[in-house]
Amino acid sequence: MSWWRNMSTARKVFYGLVGVYVLGLVVFAVIFGVKGHKNNSFNVIDAFHLDTWFSIGPINFNKGVLYVILAAVITIVLMVVVARKMQERPNRTQVAVEWAYSLMRNVTRENMSADMASKWFPLVFTLFMFILVSNLIGYIPLPVASSETFNVFGVHVPSFEIYAAVTNVAFPLVLALCVFFSFVWEGLRAHGPFGYLKSLIPAGVGGPMLILIVPLELLSNFVLRPLSLTIRLWANLLAGHLLIDFMAGNLAVLLGLQLLGWLTLPLGVVIYLFEAVLIAGLQAFIFAILTAIYLGGATAASH
Repeated sequence: MSWWRNMSTARKVFYGLVGVYVLGLVVFAVIFGVKGHKNNSFNVIDAFHLDTWFSIGPINFNKGVLYVILAAVITIVLMVVVARKMQERPNRTQVAVEWAYSLMRNVTRENMSADMASKWFPLVFTLFMFILVSNLIGYIPLPVASSETFNVFGVHVPSFEIYAAVTNVAFPLVLALCVFFSFVWEGLRAHGPFGYLKSLIPAGVGGPMLILIVPLELLSNFVLRPLSLTIRLWANLLAGHLLIDFMAGNLAVLLGLQLLGWLTLPLGVVIYLFEAVLIAGLQAFIFAILTAIYLGGATAASH
């Protein structure tokens, strides 16, 4: 066993996890077998349904509303705390916020004039932080699955699940419409109605080509831009959460094969880490930088 004693701790941990994984496959195969059955009563999209908990006037409170409120509160509290407790030797939270601040400041300065940057930086930075916080808390399991409960001393507690507000298309759509109205307003203010429409046409394009270019530019600026902002954020987070759910057990439940749940669990962990570490921040950054590009482009003379 000298080879084991001479092995690094990291390698021991790795081999230990592989051993547990292989042993788990054998145990699941022996206890539950390797033959499954289709589970017709299970629907993979049930986790994304919004069951109304209670209503106040026209507002229906559900887990989607809860996550939006949580994201807003966490973002505001984080910014206020960091602003009030600035230190010369910053802690990790202050470093992270200052890095995000510098990143968004550079993004706005590189895509619009100095006056525009000072005016619209608060929006770009707020969108980045708000979407980032919203995406990140979407990977924290919370007891919000009201359709599935478990009993704790006679109290029916909602089951834990991961859910992101942006997996409901209405949320990113509202954010995209805010950006849309902002850059259209800037374009109209800078050029006037006819001047703004004229500024959308690429420089040097004229004659019969306008018959083709004008409809394409109108479609691109007034339809595709808000749609692309919405769909990019919504689809990426929804696909990521579906993959995590599938690999972490939903596929096994759907096919009625317990062994499959253990088999795909490592892949579920990898996808979870990939989504939480990279995709959550990347999608917030893309939304923010496109906002800056659209705002800056709205005041430009032409493409």
